[in-house]
Amino acid sequence: MKAIVYGGPGKKSWTDVPDPSIINPSDAIVKVDTTTICGTDLHILKGDVPAVQEGRILGHEGVGTITEVGASVTTLKPGDRVIISCIKSCGHCANCKTGLYSHCLGDEGASGIGWVFGHLIDGTQAEYVRVPYAENSLHLLPEGVTDEQAVMLSDILPTGFEIGVQYGRVKPGDTVAVVGAGPVGLAAIATAGLYGAATIIAIDLDQNRLEQSRAFGATHVVRSGDSDWKDQVLSRTDGQGVDVAIEAVGVPATFGMCTEIVRPGGTVANVGVHGKPVELHLENLWIQNINISMGLVNANTTPMLLKLVAQKKLPAEKFATHHFRFDQFMDAYDTFARAAETNALKVVITA
Repeated sequence: MKAIVYGGPGKKSWTDVPDPSIINPSDAIVKVDTTTICGTDLHILKGDVPAVQEGRILGHEGVGTITEVGASVTTLKPGDRVIISCIKSCGHCANCKTGLYSHCLGDEGASGIGWVFGHLIDGTQAEYVRVPYAENSLHLLPEGVTDEQAVMLSDILPTGFEIGVQYGRVKPGDTVAVVGAGPVGLAAIATAGLYGAATIIAIDLDQNRLEQSRAFGATHVVRSGDSDWKDQVLSRTDGQGVDVAIEAVGVPATFGMCTEIVRPGGTVANVGVHGKPVELHLENLWIQNINISMGLVNANTTPMLLKLVAQKKLPAEKFATHHFRFDQFMDAYDTFARAAETNALKVVITA
């Protein structure tokens, strides 16, 4: 089969690799019908994730058709259409029993690390993929949900919802600001309304992304390059600050922005993946009773979000802005890496 293979920092190739096979009785082999590219994949290619070894097949998002199951798999069968979760889940360890799948203690990849696809084991940017703990790491697709919609449930929708909205403790009537209107920020915007947010402010440098954010539920937009960006946000809150500030970029400046606009007693929910230390002004934050949350997605809300997509309550298909075939994978990476020029949100790649 062919797959996107990591060749070290700055190197990738669409090349021939051996087909995957069943290793453990709980495994399934999935023919990948649709996949996509995540910002994390770009971090890997920059050399920011040293745990990824040369020769690793990249990718942790996908939708496909089961072709083979291990001996202990009884609830899935060949021919089933499934979403591949970005997080493994053995389903029976202490962490999985509490829904903390991001720290699954199963030994696939590494014990205590839930994100293994395209990281510690071969991933989904391939024609076929081996899925460990298949009964807990795959989700059956109902009729009426397209691959294009479903692939957004592998990672970005549960990430934006769980780490932004749930960890941010959004409640009815809240004013929520989302700093960074990329795919994950837009996922937080799209799901903040599920918990009753009354006002949702999208903040970004890119005017195109700000305009797109309105289609996902943003009630107001603020261009962070404006000299009065902070005043624009505070004017929507009678000067008090937002109830929840969601950081969805992963750089020190945007985290700092969130701490500047959150009201006393509010929450800063960090979703972005930071590659550098962030200065935390506890000397100011403690007296404002600010809560700070962060984390890696558990993907334990995927079944619920899938129901909402099936009922057309979430606009999952709107994330897809560019489409490619598997033999155009390198072009897809180029388009996604130049998102500021190409206006790409998520690139959808199909077999």
